[in-house]
Amino acid sequence: MTDHKILILAPHPDDETLGCGGTIAKYTNAGDQVTLCIVTTAYAPDWPDEYLKVRDQQIDNAVKILGIENVIELGYPTVKLDTLPQKDITERLSEVIRTVSPDTVYVPFKGDLHRDHRIVFESALVALRPVQSTVQRILAYETLSETEWGQELAPFLPTVYINISDSIEPKIQALQAYKTELREFPHPRSIEGVNSLAKKRGSEINVEYAEAFVLIREIC
Repeated sequence: MTDHKILILAPHPDDETLGCGGTIAKYTNAGDQVTLCIVTTAYAPDWPDEYLKVRDQQIDNAVKILGIENVIELGYPTVKLDTLPQKDITERLSEVIRTVSPDTVYVPFKGDLHRDHRIVFESALVALRPVQSTVQRILAYETLSETEWGQELAPFLPTVYINISDSIEPKIQALQAYKTELREFPHPRSIEGVNSLAKKRGSEINVEYAEAFVLIREIC
């Protein structure tokens, strides 16, 4: 992984860390350029002032740990993407893709329970059509408490694994930076839950820790 441009599309802050934090750290440690695009933002009164005051700092802390230097926020309202024209979301994502000109794009999984995730996936694939994009590789990541809870919509069947045995630590540290998003075990979005999934995915390819993805498209 060298000299690559990577784009991570995250419906919400922390999705990038839950889904591919260890992979991001591998990219940045290798000197690759990683851009994080956060599609939505929280707002009052649906989120308490205490959260809104710390949200930006939590993002800053997490991306610093992962080595991400470029963050783009689209500012759409969280949990309300289904109230907006999808054409607008697609056009904004297309603009981001043109600006970043990535080689590889990571997107949320199509079967995630959260509607925001599914809309970002659908809009991203329209924006990433081969006639409009020179992206060589598109991978869908799994997000604990969304992907496994949406199994009836579409099962997550990994086709690509990335060994993160040497980058599990920054993934966990970045998750800890999202203090307001973490839950106590046995909730899946806990440190123990995330660590357990990384171990399980690692055991599937005979390494200590791994992250798993579904390959959407690869141009060789």
